[in-house]
Amino acid sequence: MIPVKIKRISFHPPSRSYAVLLKEVKGSRILPVIVGSMEAQAIALAIEYVETPRPLTHDLIGAIIEGLEAKLKAIKVTHLNEGVFYAKMELEAEGIGLRFIDARPSDALAVGLRLKVPILVHDAVMEEASVTEAAFKESIMEKQKAKITLEDIQKKMEQAVEKEEYEKAAVLRDKIKNMNH
Repeated sequence: MIPVKIKRISFHPPSRSYAVLLKEVKGSRILPVIVGSMEAQAIALAIEYVETPRPLTHDLIGAIIEGLEAKLKAIKVTHLNEGVFYAKMELEAEGIGLRFIDARPSDALAVGLRLKVPILVHDAVMEEASVTEAAFKESIMEKQKAKITLEDIQKKMEQAVEKEEYEKAAVLRDKIKNMNH
């Protein structure tokens, strides 16, 4: 298992959700895990150590674990199946022993951050789904360039229509259509 830390949470436009970026502690690979907006907010609150007036769901889970005198030992991202990550919460309690509880990675991360436990990713998952930090930054830059380019072409097409340069507008329209496919 590979120890990771949450590098940051970033908006993931293609899925209109968020990517929790797990960076290996001793390396340069990043594992982006897509989560919903509510889960991203729960993780962000845990990262920032924000106190809420009443316990949120992940606070409650942590309180139950501690109230039962159990110990959350680690969060483990165990496998990947058809693009879906799976995680386990490793718990230990006297008289019961070691137990692995199935959890969505987003929930496991939110609880694990609150209880300050290690986050581990199975080697095969990291091998299959991670990217290097440099490749991740490069892909973000390419997406930003493509977005700017598309916006620029759309503006030029609108200007061509306003100037009644319909042939030029048609060429730009076709270019936009090709970019979207």
